[in-house]
Amino acid sequence: MDINYRLAFEMAPVGLALSRNRIMVDCNNRLCDMFGAAPDQLIGQSFQVLYPSALEFERTGQRMAPLLNRTGTYADDRIMKRVDGRFKGETFWCHVTGRAFNQAAPHEAGIWTFEDLSARRPVKAELTAREREVATFLMDGLTSKEIGRALAISHRTVEIYRARLMRKYQASNTGDLVHKLMSGQ
Repeated sequence: MDINYRLAFEMAPVGLALSRNRIMVDCNNRLCDMFGAAPDQLIGQSFQVLYPSALEFERTGQRMAPLLNRTGTYADDRIMKRVDGRFKGETFWCHVTGRAFNQAAPHEAGIWTFEDLSARRPVKAELTAREREVATFLMDGLTSKEIGRALAISHRTVEIYRARLMRKYQASNTGDLVHKLMSGQ
């Protein structure tokens, strides 16, 4: 069977990007559509353009490096930002999965998939960068102490952010908050 890998890359049902040192060296049309950008707006750019803030880009890179070193793969749900088009600047939930080509140098080169979750999980509240990070870990089922260790902050600080999220989402408890985050209520 003769497989046209370029066609498969372009026809993939998810956004795909190839990276070198956190710079996009290639991407498919689905990724461009998802972020409202033309290929020339993404290729050659840092993944930072897809994040709501530079700080979140840096923190995510620091958080994923040890896992990429250990397993070669990384996945999470996170809030990303549309680059251009009629929804420019809009934030949305996105499932991101990546694989490092070299576990010893995880950011050196990799392949990344992006799945837009906004149809089933809209962003309902304006969140700060730290609130978005805490929300991501809460949805993964981590405790305040585990989140604090992952973010290098105290568990009491995590509890303050969780309380803010509960107010913004009008949640009665953490379980209710996670449900509302996951369902976009």
